[in-house]
Amino acid sequence: MTPLSARRRYALVSFLTWLPPGLMMAPMVLLMTERGLSLPQIGLTVTVFSVVTIALELPTGGLSDVIGRRTVLAASAAVSVLAMATLAFATTLGVFLAAAVLKGVARALSSGPAEAWYVDTLHAAQGPGADLRPGLARGSAMGSVALCAGMLTGGVLPLAVPPGAPILPLAAPALASALAAAVLLVVVLLALPEPPHARRSIGGVLREVPLTVAAGLRLATGGPRLRRLMLYAVANGIALTAVELLTPGRLADLAGTAERGTTAYALVAAVGFAGSAAGSSLGPALARVAGGNARGASAGVVLAALSLGALAATAGLDGPPGLVSAGIAYVLMFTGISATGLLAQTMTHNAVTTAERTTVTSIGSLSLQAGGALSNMALGLLAAGSGVAAAWGLVAFVLLLSSLLFVRLPERVREAV
Repeated sequence: MTPLSARRRYALVSFLTWLPPGLMMAPMVLLMTERGLSLPQIGLTVTVFSVVTIALELPTGGLSDVIGRRTVLAASAAVSVLAMATLAFATTLGVFLAAAVLKGVARALSSGPAEAWYVDTLHAAQGPGADLRPGLARGSAMGSVALCAGMLTGGVLPLAVPPGAPILPLAAPALASALAAAVLLVVVLLALPEPPHARRSIGGVLREVPLTVAAGLRLATGGPRLRRLMLYAVANGIALTAVELLTPGRLADLAGTAERGTTAYALVAAVGFAGSAAGSSLGPALARVAGGNARGASAGVVLAALSLGALAATAGLDGPPGLVSAGIAYVLMFTGISATGLLAQTMTHNAVTTAERTTVTSIGSLSLQAGGALSNMALGLLAAGSGVAAAWGLVAFVLLLSSLLFVRLPERVREAV
């Protein structure tokens, strides 16, 4: 396979991977509210999703390194179809929790295999010195485009459901998500040829996965380079939780109804994801201008932290000024986060071998999920007691401190296990 073909296929799979969660991002909290769940119950479902994802990140990453990228990606897409269909018809806390478990399984399975497939394919075509940044940038940008398109579609779709329809308007995006996941399943099976593998028995697979996971853990925590990158992922998870958890309710209050609040959140978040796509595309240029991946990543974190601080400072605005200020902050924040994410990805891949690649990528995703799980309840309590501005301000400070993790960070030498 040519590098150009690999890049295009990776971009397509990245788009389809993030389209289902993008479609559900705007109506998720408001759907659960409409179905009668309280805020603590909503927080519980989010926590269950995070715990399941965290628990399975390393085993599924190791599984991908053992049995292949395509098999694990296909399994993720199939579970995602089931999760979104369950979510569409959930009416009780128990069913919403079941959907959260399925979503966590799908998320853990999808963490890393597509990226590892692209890197391995490019290395096979051009050698270990191949420039990963253009392809990773395109894949990340397409993921952001999918989130943007999904957010807009999921925000508007409830308004298009006619009165008297057999499904709740806020549940329509979940059905669209299930359909998008089914398309992803077909594309993965047809468009991602797996490199040849030695045939393994089930027993051999079960024995090898823990060994791969253990080696990945030693690698990620044993050296300062990867350890710093994982700590940044924790800070990034805290920042993303701060905006995803607290913004929908605030915009629903500004808009007046749940359906209009979903649309308002979709519009604001969509421009943020447009900024994310821009940040991914601009990441390589930022590294060149800043004088290296680490310096470019640090600059991106500072931009994101200042933008989140601006979001906190304008939290008291009402009406159109509140929406506009949130949109501007979202654009700049996600631009910085995505540029940093791309450069952190590049530094991570430069520090590991093919055999460890998906496992270490999963550890990064686990770190991000851990940051979100740790901050989910705390940020909700802080916002309830002191307001969303206090919660956003605290997270902005934490994110700003995380920029120091990239100071004097070596970029290419592989860590010793």
